[in-house]
Amino acid sequence: MGISRDSQHKRRLTGGKKPHHHNKRKHEMGRQMAMTKIGGKRIRTVRCRGGNKKFRALRLDTGNFSWGSEVCTRKTRILDVVYNASNNELVRTKTLVKNAIVQIDATPFRQWYEAHYGVVVGKKRKKETEDKPDEEKKQSQSVQKKIAGRQDGRVLDPNINSQFDTGR
Repeated sequence: MGISRDSQHKRRLTGGKKPHHHNKRKHEMGRQMAMTKIGGKRIRTVRCRGGNKKFRALRLDTGNFSWGSEVCTRKTRILDVVYNASNNELVRTKTLVKNAIVQIDATPFRQWYEAHYGVVVGKKRKKETEDKPDEEKKQSQSVQKKIAGRQDGRVLDPNINSQFDTGR
């Protein structure tokens, strides 16, 4: 028997059984889970109803992630699955599913933050800048004015700063 998405096998709201008046139909069909793992990109196409195609990701190593408070979205590497509310086995096997908490590479976000606010982020980065003399970047006055204006509302959470230290 295949995986079915029908409601014929379920009981009524009152608890009574529904009569079986037809067999399983193609449009009620369901498919197995993709169980996407972390690894090199491996995608399979699946033919669907009407000749349309769906793309099953069997392995992925990158994703499009958003930093909500800064309104910044970047494509970055997925490093690890940290938490999954539905099942701990999905964490152990490093399976990527919707709503899983993953650890990502912070480099694209750090680079954006440093370019946008003109501030070096992370303790390790601060030590490097103390050793070297200040080397000013060539910036136009309009760019300097923009960056100075952004400094007013800029508050970086210490927890996020510590995550930038580890690069994750």
